[in-house]
Amino acid sequence: MIEFEINHKNLEIDDSDIVTGMTDRHVVEWTAYESPGVCKNIFIHHQLVNPLNELKSEAAKEGFNLCVCSGYRSFSQQASIWNGKLSGQRDVLSSDGKVLSLEGLSDFQKIEAILRWSALPGASRHHWGSDIDVFDGAAMPNNYQLRLVPEETIEGGMFAPMHSWLDKKLDSDNGFFRPYNIDNGGLAPERWHLSYAPIARNFANLLTPDLIKKCLMTHKISLHATVIKNLYEIYRRYIFVDIS
Repeated sequence: MIEFEINHKNLEIDDSDIVTGMTDRHVVEWTAYESPGVCKNIFIHHQLVNPLNELKSEAAKEGFNLCVCSGYRSFSQQASIWNGKLSGQRDVLSSDGKVLSLEGLSDFQKIEAILRWSALPGASRHHWGSDIDVFDGAAMPNNYQLRLVPEETIEGGMFAPMHSWLDKKLDSDNGFFRPYNIDNGGLAPERWHLSYAPIARNFANLLTPDLIKKCLMTHKISLHATVIKNLYEIYRRYIFVDIS
């Protein structure tokens, strides 16, 4: 049983805007050199620049072009994704990466379906600039539409060799790791999602249900009332990541 208590001694109120995606004061643009056009305008935490450049250089020595297709995302950007999926303007995917219809589902079932692949606005690790979605630009055919689905990264997938190499490089104690590496019935495993522990761990400690609720009480999203009603369940299944 996870205890959801705020440690007021450790809570840095001044960073709550970073944690919930309300600011970009902590990020800088990252130049994804030798990368396909999909990597334009990537922003990351300023302390991530050197570690990411080093990882990219190490990957290049193995023949991989480690590209980033998504870095920092603001609350408003995440809310646009969230609202778009509930309005039908964006696809909602099933656990196996297929398009899923929300028709006939209860409000909470719709939320569960979206949370399988997309973070709750105000609770996305992409708000922090410490988390990135990666792919191997060297393995991607010309004019291929990047999808970020399991079949691209598992054995036989075009990006599988790079991820197999990453398996040996990742270190959750002092470097990059996959926060969504295991299917616990909440968020689906995402091999492409990397997090930088020295930065992310601090922000994760600040992200509590109470902070998320405070954010959502002033910044409404679709199905707001249902989210607030089930926030602790959502936090337990789709937000909390234990890397201890």
